Amino acid sequence: MYRPNSHHFLPCFHCQPHAYIRMVQHLIERCLLLHMSRDECVKALADHANIRPLITLTVWKELQKENSDFFRAYFHTISPNPFLAKFTGSERCIMRRQYLYWR
Repeated sequence: MYRPNSHHFLPCFHCQPHAYIRMVQHLIERCLLLHMSRDECVKALADHANIRPLITLTVWKELQKENSDFFRAYFHTISPNPFLAKFTGSERCIMRRQYLYWR
């Protein structure tokens, strides 16, 4: 959003801290839509939007504090499930044979 009498195209942390934090929040929400972990989000914002990791982490922690139920469900969704990973490939066939044996 360009304003003729502004020095920046995007909000500046020093000039418009509230708008800058809202922009970081919006970018974090976009990372969440892409199922990124916190570390992936911090790296992506640092690499692609030149946002300092400390700022991203601070905004992330505040979002997590305000939306603890959402983040609990989110982390459960993106984390690999060790129980399901156990039953892949040949182990699944072994479990199926054991199931059929006990029927």
